[in-house]
Amino acid sequence: MHHHQDYYPDSLNLHQVHGHLIHIDRPPYSLDQTKPFKKRYEGSCFCKKVQFDIATDAPLDAKFCHCPTCQKLHGAPFQWAAIVEKNDVHFTSGKDQLIFWNSEEKSQEYHLPCKVSCNNCRTPIMDEGKNMLMLFPTLIHFKNSEDQRKFYPTCHIFYASRAMDIKDGLPKFEKHKGSSPEIPETWSSEKDDTALN
Repeated sequence: MHHHQDYYPDSLNLHQVHGHLIHIDRPPYSLDQTKPFKKRYEGSCFCKKVQFDIATDAPLDAKFCHCPTCQKLHGAPFQWAAIVEKNDVHFTSGKDQLIFWNSEEKSQEYHLPCKVSCNNCRTPIMDEGKNMLMLFPTLIHFKNSEDQRKFYPTCHIFYASRAMDIKDGLPKFEKHKGSSPEIPETWSSEKDDTALN
């Protein structure tokens, strides 16, 4: 059992994973011993070497991201991400299979924020920030559509960089929600209206 005072120091409890030092005693790599964790969902990468549990019933938010970085790193027109607290995710197996990528520094250093993937099948698992995670709901083994709907996106971000129009009625933001204007769903309507207010 960890004592609360030594739970979060930056210089302690480091563990080497593929040559990178990570805080293996911190969520999501280990449980926070100061609060209970009740598994609600299970998830895994494609090859199932990396497995994790999720304790929250629903994410804080979920979004479709159309930024060029997500398009390239996911090999897809956009990415679906759910924002959850680190304490609500726990890797149950495969921590030694994780690899990291810092897109800002273009390096495999474990330096937050960073992208976390499986070293075996290369499945993107999450983007790890200092306090939150952007977890990819396609990896969650939902038991029913009602649970899956709790993770549905509320908006599109970086929609100005989209590869295609998405006519789903969700709000579309030029960049980040809350700090950029909402824009129309289709290219043709953008010619008439520059932004929705």
